[in-house]
Amino acid sequence: MKALVYHGPHRKSWEDVPDPVLQAPTDVIVRIEATTVSGTDLHILTGDAQSVAEGRILGHEGVGVVTEAGPECRRVRVGDRVIVSSITKCMGCDSCLSGLTSYCETLGGIGWVFGHLLDGTQAEYVRVPFADNALVPLPEGMTAEQGAVLSDILPTGYEIGVLYGGIGEGDEVAVIGAGPAGLASIMTAATLGAQHIIAVDRNEYRLEKARTCGATDAVTVADGVDIGAEVKARSRDGLGVDVAIETVGLPRTYAEALASIRPGGRVANAGVHGKPVSFPPDRDWVRNITAMTGLDSETEEPDLLERIADREIDPAKLVTHRFPFDRILDAYETYGNADARRAIRVIVGSGD
Repeated sequence: MKALVYHGPHRKSWEDVPDPVLQAPTDVIVRIEATTVSGTDLHILTGDAQSVAEGRILGHEGVGVVTEAGPECRRVRVGDRVIVSSITKCMGCDSCLSGLTSYCETLGGIGWVFGHLLDGTQAEYVRVPFADNALVPLPEGMTAEQGAVLSDILPTGYEIGVLYGGIGEGDEVAVIGAGPAGLASIMTAATLGAQHIIAVDRNEYRLEKARTCGATDAVTVADGVDIGAEVKARSRDGLGVDVAIETVGLPRTYAEALASIRPGGRVANAGVHGKPVSFPPDRDWVRNITAMTGLDSETEEPDLLERIADREIDPAKLVTHRFPFDRILDAYETYGNADARRAIRVIVGSGD
């Protein structure tokens, strides 16, 4: 089969590799119809993820059809059309049973294995361990690209942004960064009754996208603009928003999130940080604030599927570019220049 193979920092190729085979009775093989290029893939290619070995097939999101199934698979059958969750889980260890499936002990304390510790989904076929738990049936009528967005980025924005932020009816929310995770947070926050959603970004196209996803206001990042002060000025009483969701992963943007919330407010950090951030308790201990962060556990798909079926949200709004498998290198080039190319979510595959 063909697959996108990592050969060390800044080196990758679309090449012939052996087809995957079943290795355990709970495995399945999935023929991939659609996958994505994500920010995590770009981090790996810059050498940020040293746990990813050379020769690894990249990719951790996808939709496809089951072509083989191990004898102990009970829920998944050959011919099923499925969403490949980015978080694999055994559902038998203490972490999985407590709801922290992203820390599956059976898999070594980490549920993110595709494109990381195991060969991933940027390929024509992928082996899926613990398939009964790692695959979500793709509902009839849902497209492959909608399902691919549901593999990771939509649950991340919803679980780590919206649910960790405790967003409820009437809340005011600032979303720092209107990239894929930020737009997923905006889209799902609106369905939980957030009254005023302020999108913050330096890219005007992304701010336009944010409005189509449910943002009611926007702040453009520019030199000399005090983001915290600007967000507070737009809040109902000038004290700040109830919840700030940070999705960029920079010390500056985390500081902006802290500066945007009101006393008693909440910061939900969904951004992936490569450097330490400052949390100033000397300033903030008297503000009674809450800060949360985490790796999503991919347990919210049933809720999100219901919202998609009810047309409350449409993850396909996040898709801006589509490429066939044999142009996956073009997909990487496009996503690597996301601002210039107006790229939000890039889909790779044969489509529906």
